[in-house]
Amino acid sequence: QVQLVESGGGLVQPGGSLRLSCAASGSIGIIYSADWYRQAPGKQRDLVASISPEGISAYADSGKGRFTISIDNTKKEVYLQMNSLKPEDTAVYYCNAAGRTVWGRDFDSWGRGTQVTVSS
Repeated sequence: QVQLVESGGGLVQPGGSLRLSCAASGSIGIIYSADWYRQAPGKQRDLVASISPEGISAYADSGKGRFTISIDNTKKEVYLQMNSLKPEDTAVYYCNAAGRTVWGRDFDSWGRGTQVTVSS
């Protein structure tokens, strides 16, 4: 069973930076693709960033130019680099990743989220 655990969240001042990590465990062979979502209090869950099996990344307008998604298949981790953070970035951030285990089994798993709070 593949599990994802997000980390790197916390309290940061406006204009600051934060890098979220999503560690995959469970005999991962390769992570094909990944997404980051976020959900603010009282708001819908929104897709923030995605990266395709071809390595093409895409971003919501809210994070475009400030956020970068990446996959490190050596460490079996997914990252979301967030720069120039704004109070409206405050949310719980969730990682989704898909790929194959070392046994050739496909997986598509979700983490339980990490809190990001941007406040002065």
